[in-house]
Amino acid sequence: MKFNKKQNLETENLAGGLAYSESPKLELVAILLTSFVKDQFYRSEATTVSRISELIDAIDDPEFVAKAAIYSRTQYGMRSITHVVAGEIAKKVKGERWTRNFFDKIVYRPDDMMEILGYYFQTEKKVTNPLRDGFARALRRFDEYSLAKYRGEGKGIKLVDVVNICHPKSTEALNKLMNGTLKSIDTWEALLTKAGQNSESVEETDALKDKAWKQLIIERKIGYFALLRNLRNIIEQSPESLPEALQLLVDEKSIKKSLVLPFRFLAAIEQIEKLNGEGVKETLVALSKAIDISLSNVPRLGGKNLVVLDTSGSMMGQPIQIGSVFAAAVLKTNDADFMTFDSDARYITLNPLDSTMTIAQRIIAMAEAGGTNFHSIFETANLPYDRIIIFSDMQGWVGYSTPSESFNKYKKRTGSDPFVYSIDLQGYGSLQFPEKSVFALAGFSEKVFDTMKLLESDPQALLHEIEKIEL
Repeated sequence: MKFNKKQNLETENLAGGLAYSESPKLELVAILLTSFVKDQFYRSEATTVSRISELIDAIDDPEFVAKAAIYSRTQYGMRSITHVVAGEIAKKVKGERWTRNFFDKIVYRPDDMMEILGYYFQTEKKVTNPLRDGFARALRRFDEYSLAKYRGEGKGIKLVDVVNICHPKSTEALNKLMNGTLKSIDTWEALLTKAGQNSESVEETDALKDKAWKQLIIERKIGYFALLRNLRNIIEQSPESLPEALQLLVDEKSIKKSLVLPFRFLAAIEQIEKLNGEGVKETLVALSKAIDISLSNVPRLGGKNLVVLDTSGSMMGQPIQIGSVFAAAVLKTNDADFMTFDSDARYITLNPLDSTMTIAQRIIAMAEAGGTNFHSIFETANLPYDRIIIFSDMQGWVGYSTPSESFNKYKKRTGSDPFVYSIDLQGYGSLQFPEKSVFALAGFSEKVFDTMKLLESDPQALLHEIEKIEL
């Protein structure tokens, strides 16, 4: 991995430092795998949406764009950003036979269609034939339970509106949806709302909420993410149902099927740690076990490794939560040293026998939130490594220049020539290293580790995994 090749891709990143441009394909994928379509430290929600449109225009392979959106939605569990891409494809791509298949496969849940149409109708009035036909196919895939759960009552575009727009061939479930005989599904929100509305005293409300939680958990009517978000409510409102809730929480099949992003477990732990009393300890143990199950695919890397986490100011909040969980998972699985950096870098000794969550929380507690100085990584590293794995938003600016010279000095000083893994946690569109000289990854899902296993035999593994998707 040499950094002294001539590069003509230098740019200025969003932090005002020198950086390397990403290829349009990699930049698009990085946004798809990291964006929740909300304001970030360096970029607004509107700018992200605008940038997606620009990248679709810049990529001369719209089929790749479509495959990337499907990959992001179905493998990484990203939702809103894939709705944006689907809406843009509906507007921009004409006359391609694969588009019908795309609009079928991009639909993971019924509400995806409502969200895509909601975005599309912001600027367009007439639905294209491929979009209509693809959604018609998708509608036929869903059973009564799914249609009832995501019927979208009270939304601007309801599921019945989607049926009226797309005219799918009838199924028994769709017929019931349209004639109003589809059995109502008691979601956790609906059951808890009823418990509050149908009671005349605090005591009766508490009893009804307890009954509602028991029904949801025993009958498995609560989704995994909803369970994770409501552990505190279950502890407080239905302690008798907690043991069964915790069994569901650590069920490997439920975890893998849920597409819950690993950092969500950290957010749940932070809420539970605010409580005292019965059930709290057991819940924290279950959460710790659940996160380890969700990260069971971390690759075993040979040799000696250095894991580096950006703890600068722009990484505070959600980015450092994500990065700390990933860094902890790699540290527990491999022979690795650990370093954090902001204005300066420092080695930190962590116990790999601690839980993933304990390690992640310790990392966050020590974060200094300074500047972003990539040079400090290689100026501080004092051992030869086989791999240097960097988790960051890639917005280096201290010293202005990219760290290529600092890296070359490190290699000469230590006699090493390590692989560099550049794992982008924000998708801002630039790298601190030339794209062809590092293993470039992005994303919030544990799926990033599946791709990581392939990189040393295929440096373009992320893009190649996307290209394998069939339309």
